[in-house]
Amino acid sequence: MHRVAILAYDGVVPFDLSVPIEVFGRARLAGGHPAYEVGVCAAGEEVRAGLVSIRATRDLGWAAGAGTVVVPGVADLDDPVPPVVVDALRAATGRLVSICTGAFVLAAAGVLDGRRATTHWAAAAELARRHPAVDVDPDVLYVDEGSVLTSAGAAAGLDLCLHVVRRDHGAAVAAETARSCVMPLERAGGQAQFIAHEPPAPDGQSMQPLLVWLTENLAAPLTLADIASRAVMSTRSLSRHFRQQTGATPMQWLTRQRVRRAQQLLERTDTPVERVGELVGFTSPTAFRDSFRQVVGVSPRAYRAAFPRDAEARAVTG
Repeated sequence: MHRVAILAYDGVVPFDLSVPIEVFGRARLAGGHPAYEVGVCAAGEEVRAGLVSIRATRDLGWAAGAGTVVVPGVADLDDPVPPVVVDALRAATGRLVSICTGAFVLAAAGVLDGRRATTHWAAAAELARRHPAVDVDPDVLYVDEGSVLTSAGAAAGLDLCLHVVRRDHGAAVAAETARSCVMPLERAGGQAQFIAHEPPAPDGQSMQPLLVWLTENLAAPLTLADIASRAVMSTRSLSRHFRQQTGATPMQWLTRQRVRRAQQLLERTDTPVERVGELVGFTSPTAFRDSFRQVVGVSPRAYRAAFPRDAEARAVTG
């Protein structure tokens, strides 16, 4: 039977720890037989996990022969990764799976170098900063690199574990497992739809006044030449400085801000979808739908359905 070893260590996030226990523990083959042998492994007798302490049923040696080793997230990113955990990951012969900030633990062991990976959107930039050899994708729910798989925030760990079940045993077993967990087998979109609406770049950057102006004029039909004129730069110089400070071209940044504003309107108002696109500066419903789907991962209508408004929401007519 396929062995799943779930690592427990001081500072582990309890929810992240429980997700693989539940998903892999509930998976059943035809006839009702367990699909996995699941065990929680730790170096010591007791592990601190937030407001609770737990006792693992296995030691770290049990993980060495496991077909899958799962690394739950760590609550404090500044806590050093225990050397025994790093050693256990490097010694593992099976595939490695991380949930949420567990990607930092995998990165500390060096197993993410040269690979695409993800983690919680709020920690993605820090993962990229600490481990530049890792290709961090902050927008997806999970990344499957074959022998190494990483997930975004805690709930995305459910998506990834169900994906692993489906990969191992097929869609029917995965669907039944998802039903047992009261989860959809697949969720639309990536974690971009859950990212808090980011403000313009921090004060002190030379582009800050321009970013504020752009944010205040999202509905205007701005071109690159218009933005360069406002910045008193050539379009070439603007594009170079803009990318250095924001990581995007002016038009890419503007599109993302328009989509973020559209997200707010879709969440908080009853304004028709086509009108929302107009209000944030898109020239056609098709351009709005395509840009929204590219940034968020789902259509504007699907996004609105996922974030129902309260009864007092009112249409914006401006």
